[in-house]
Amino acid sequence: MTAQEILAPTRMMPLIIDGLRATGKLHCLWEKDDPEVFLRENAVKIGAIAAGAHIAVNGPYMSQFPNLKIVANFGVGYDSVDANWAGKHGIIVTNTPDVLTEEVADTALGLLLMTIRELPQSERWLRAGFWESKGPYPLTRNTLRGKTMGILALGRIGKAIAKRCESFGVSIVYHGRSAQKDVPYRYYSSLVEMAKDVDILMSVAPGGDGTKHIINHEVLQALGPMGVLINIGRGSVVDEAALANALKNNVIFAAGLDVFEHEPHVPADLMACENAVLLPHVGSASIHTRNLMGQLVVDNILAFLSGKNPLTPVSETPFSRW
Repeated sequence: MTAQEILAPTRMMPLIIDGLRATGKLHCLWEKDDPEVFLRENAVKIGAIAAGAHIAVNGPYMSQFPNLKIVANFGVGYDSVDANWAGKHGIIVTNTPDVLTEEVADTALGLLLMTIRELPQSERWLRAGFWESKGPYPLTRNTLRGKTMGILALGRIGKAIAKRCESFGVSIVYHGRSAQKDVPYRYYSSLVEMAKDVDILMSVAPGGDGTKHIINHEVLQALGPMGVLINIGRGSVVDEAALANALKNNVIFAAGLDVFEHEPHVPADLMACENAVLLPHVGSASIHTRNLMGQLVVDNILAFLSGKNPLTPVSETPFSRW
């Protein structure tokens, strides 16, 4: 028997649910009277899972489904899915790359400008009536003029950010697992050494054990008192306690964050920092882009159901495995 049923463990955007429901094979777990009973009785039928970041699709979870063949993840980051385990067990994992690149890069640049020029603070000054009562907002001490940005993880999004920042006259360098032959930017094999040489550290790094808290006290100390940290990748990359301490004690100048380690929770110590610009993970959050991402989740699963190759398999689980 070929398992052709689809499971949506948690709520997802209507475009995904409607697109998969049209197959007549979708099971939305939150609609079941007793989800645990449903899984016990129907796990053998499930061949595909549509998942977001709100559930850990790890080895024990996937092992419930003996005929599982594909996990279609909503988002370019897929650290909530154990892709290595999936690959070893013949399960494809897909994500939603490319379609969100430009939107996230736009957000990164907006967050950088907000942070380095203190734009949220100056707006608060106006709204509080201080422009009239106290005069103009104080001149900002930082600028993009003559700056160098170090990008952590120069992938699709990192390159799109680099292109935008170059048009502002910002010099680009990068750090990653290895140097890339097809880019014109200087490569640093050490994140700390790069942090010493740059004015802005832009993190686009994915989550996971390999990147957890790699932006730590040592890196922030190297970035220096006029340094700016921007994180548009994954919150777990930054040691948030170390960052809050660095902001409070002027170890770095400022930080702009769109992502946090335990979303939607934001540490109170970060919330208290006036030199931090905090956004609620809105990097790709436009209707246009989220619809494209949702459609890619649907298209990957529909490709599986029709016996075709998935459109966007991740590197740990090449489509040739099934």
